[in-house]
Order: sequence, then C-alpha cells, then structure tokens
Amino acid sequence: MSILASIPLPDLRSWAVPVEDIAIAAAILGVCVIVAVAAHRLAFGIIRKATAHGPARHGQPVVEAIRAPALWLAVTIAISAAAERAEVIRPAWDALSDFVAPIILGWLVLAFVTGWATAHERRMERRLDPIHMRSRKTRIEIFRRTASSLIIVITIALVLVNIPGVRQVGVTLMASAGLAALAIGAAAQPALKSLIAGIQMALTEPIRIGDMVVVDGVTGRVEEIRMTFVMIRAWDERVLVVPTGKFFEESFENWSRSADRLTGVVMLHLDPIADVAPIRQAFLDFLKDHPLWDERDAAALVTDAYPESIALRLSMTGATIGDVWDLRCAVREYMLQWLRENQPVALIRHRLEVEAANERGG
Repeated sequence: MSILASIPLPDLRSWAVPVEDIAIAAAILGVCVIVAVAAHRLAFGIIRKATAHGPARHGQPVVEAIRAPALWLAVTIAISAAAERAEVIRPAWDALSDFVAPIILGWLVLAFVTGWATAHERRMERRLDPIHMRSRKTRIEIFRRTASSLIIVITIALVLVNIPGVRQVGVTLMASAGLAALAIGAAAQPALKSLIAGIQMALTEPIRIGDMVVVDGVTGRVEEIRMTFVMIRAWDERVLVVPTGKFFEESFENWSRSADRLTGVVMLHLDPIADVAPIRQAFLDFLKDHPLWDERDAAALVTDAYPESIALRLSMTGATIGDVWDLRCAVREYMLQWLRENQPVALIRHRLEVEAANERGG
C-alpha cells in the first residue's frame, strides 16, 4: 500500500476539454482530411491520364504502386496541419507522429521500388529477346529484394529509435561494444554471406530466372532467386530449394546459359556384328521428317567398341530444351523398333560357344 500511495496520480480535472473545443478540432480535422483526399484523387487522376499514352505509359506501374501510400501520406499531412491549429489534437498527434511518419515514408519508398522494378521489367520485355530478358529480370529481382530488405530494416530502426526503452537498451549495448561486436559478427555471418552471394549472383549471373539447370542430379527450371536461396522447379512438380552460396562453392550444369538450343544424345549399345551404315541412314531419314528437329546438326558415330558390344551415339539438335527431350524419346523408340524389324542381329545377345565347351568337357 505504501508503494501505491507513493505513485503520483494525474489530475483528471486537467484533462477536461470544453465541448466547443472538441467540436472545432473535429471540424478542422475533417476539413483537412477531406481536402487531402480530394487533392490526392485529383492529382492521381491527372497523372493517370498523363501516363495513359506515349512513352509515359511505362510509368503506370509506379503510379499504381504508390497510390495507396501516397493517400495515407496526404492524410498524415492533413492531420499535422490540423494539429497545428487545434490544441486538442496536438498532444496525441505529437506522440503518434514519431511512429506513423517513418512507417508511411518507408511504405512509400518500398512501393516506389516495387513499381519501378515492375515498370522496368515490362519495358525490357518489349525490347529484349528472351535470353537477355531473363538476364535483366534476374538482376531486377535481386536488386529489388535487396533494396526492399534495406528499406524495411531502416524503417523498423527509425520506429524503434523513438521508443525510449529500446533506445536505452541500445545505449547499454554500445557500452560493451567489444563483446557485442563479436557476437553480432558471429551471428550475422550466414546472413552477410547470403547477402554477398545474392549481390554476386546479380552481377555475375551464373544462373538466371528461367534457366534449365542440373543441381545434385536434379534437373529443373530456375523459378525464383532470393537473397538466401534459389527455387528450382523439377519436371515432376517438385521444388528444389538450394542455398545461394552453393552456386559459387560447387559446380552445376546450366543448359540454357546462352540459348535454349541444345544437342541431345541417344546411346545405342549394339552387337559388334551390326551394320552401322543402314542404322545411320534410318536415323537421318527419321529426323528429316520430324518437326522437332531444327536441322542444325545430326550425326551417328561409333564412339566405343567392346568385345561384346559397340556404342553408337545418335546426336540431334532442337530449338528448345523441351523439344530436344521429346525428340530424344521419339528417336529412341523409333530406332529400337527399326532394329527389331530390319536388323535384329544388331541387338545384343550373349553367345555361348558350344563346341569349344564340349571339347573342354571331353
């Protein structure tokens, strides 16, 4: 009871505000907010018409992105103007403005970055070919995520600085800067490593969004590149999540680094008695009539020979990676059928020398 008695209680009588002052403050606040909303609608209506045609239309994504935060910024400015003229509003607004202003400004900058990235990406789609577009899209996406992360961190920091308790904690931590720096450095090492790897990914571009890659034996398309990991969609709808740093520490295959065109290979292991020339001609005749072959290259070469088999490599090209895959499957099926029907002796069989075995047995 003694502790409670020692706490000074506020004088509630000092809080009493005349009804007339409240009504006047509400009227001023309402007029300021209505004027701000009307000015916002008028300004964005003019901007929309100005960006509807011509080169300015590329700025439409930016306008749409900042429209909502700009409205709240206008309302915030209206409340500040009302607080300057109404003493009733000023104490509450002074307490809230230190938190509201950084949040709205951070939201506005974040929306601008997002809109700029979208506008730049759309503009590049009309000017660049698919390969260069994937390169530009990857850079835009990585830098957008990096900028967004920095904006969010700075906004949160500006809000926390205005909290007395948190500010006092920061002062206390700075007093032990030596141990704190070591702890923060050790804890932030993975995050900093991922951040540096993400920036390096944007500059060097070992992979890009849309590339076909092989990582840990899994083949798939790069679907998303983040600062800390990369999403790869496999052919069977699985998603492989790979840390960004892995692409700089270990080797991997990129099948579409410079173009989607690819050379596919089908290996046929045949009996040494096989007549290769008719098999090669059947393969080439099949390719001539197949729509997926892009006519760049085709060859049938004996790449190796063993005592009981030979390796015949059938190579073919296609316009896209998907076309090459389908073409390989079609060639493999056709050649097996052709061999069964036209040259069955070319199929591998295990021979048994009966006479020599009988002589050894006798």
